[in-house]
Amino acid sequence: MSEGTSIINLGELAKPAIVLVEKISDAVGGIFKPVQIKRVANAEAAAALIQAKSEIKITDLHQRAVYRFFNEEGKKQENIESITAKAIPQLEDTSQPEKLDDDWITNFFDKCRIVSDDDMQDLWSRILAGESNTPGTYSKRTVNFIESLDKEDATLFSKLCNCIWKFNNDEVPLVYDVTHSIYKDAGINFLGLMHLDTIGLVKYSPMGIGLTKQPKLIRAFYCNEPLLLELNKDQDNDFEVGSVILTKIGAELAPICGTKSQPEFVEYILNCWMRKGYKIASPYPRENSKR
Repeated sequence: MSEGTSIINLGELAKPAIVLVEKISDAVGGIFKPVQIKRVANAEAAAALIQAKSEIKITDLHQRAVYRFFNEEGKKQENIESITAKAIPQLEDTSQPEKLDDDWITNFFDKCRIVSDDDMQDLWSRILAGESNTPGTYSKRTVNFIESLDKEDATLFSKLCNCIWKFNNDEVPLVYDVTHSIYKDAGINFLGLMHLDTIGLVKYSPMGIGLTKQPKLIRAFYCNEPLLLELNKDQDNDFEVGSVILTKIGAELAPICGTKSQPEFVEYILNCWMRKGYKIASPYPRENSKR
């Protein structure tokens, strides 16, 4: 990126992206105008010093404070533009960024403007794109939560998301025996699950969790691949799903964590189900197990 120039070229963007950039600029304050940020910052800093000299005696401390302020603002500006630029390729043709709430945008960039880590910027960009594609997907509470999320926490949660199966409208990370090598090899253990519980992404209950009043046939999905599962009774089945469920915040974040299909994990889960007396009514299409 050339010095001070915006990394987003409006002339090269499709309509949803232009609308998003304009929406952000209106809410946050014209942040994508093609200005030379560092040069303007330096000029404004010098002007501030000249003005101040006529009023007070300038000290080295004052000068350092002024330059620090403009350097910090320049870095925040760069982070804002980088996150937005990463979100743009993820916009769908049906995206509706014009429906984004101004307060949501202002709060979003207030929380993420200090994020410079590339992986964490990727996470923030997926949230921005997801909210633009379907306004209302991510609550302010979730956005505020991510501000305090460490990179290590995000990595651990992403590993757990590789265990998520979907049953009707329920998305559940299936953890039947956390001491099993299938979990330990994936970096999931008791302490990690307790930590994710403590910070509010999951509820961990070693005593076990079940979905109640389930029909005899359940359609399950793993990484969008379907499987028909037959339970024991004709109706009102208690379906054991292990020891972990997602909180509301966890459920909002799970779809953007880059879940990857793990064939060995599928094999393990199918064996668990068969030991519980469940039957596989239709086989898992292993030849299409990778997305």
